Amino acid sequence: MNIVSSSVSLTVADPAASSRFFTSHLGFREILAGEDFIALGRDDGAVDLVLVERDLARWQPGQGLADVIVVFAVTDLAAEYERLRGEGATITIPLRREPWGELLMQLTDPNGVAIQLIEWISPITD
Repeated sequence: MNIVSSSVSLTVADPAASSRFFTSHLGFREILAGEDFIALGRDDGAVDLVLVERDLARWQPGQGLADVIVVFAVTDLAAEYERLRGEGATITIPLRREPWGELLMQLTDPNGVAIQLIEWISPITD
């Protein structure tokens, strides 16, 4: 198998609201839009995102609704945190350091999609 690209499909109530969030705060751009979806991409190594409008008429029992967290590893997370705070992005987990060597924060878009930004740093040693 040779995977040449990747995308994550997120089912949301309002794809346009999520698109505005990802393009305004996280540097994505719309690469394709249809009647009930918007595809987003970036020019770096980030996975493409496909925002699909939730259609309750097509939902089948047993499909479930999974909790998904989109995670992006970044550099200079402290600066990104300050930028996002200044832009008024909804920050649901403030910047924090984990003992295993991870700096992280979490945002939530208007549809409830959780986005974690992380930066790998030195672990805390005793």
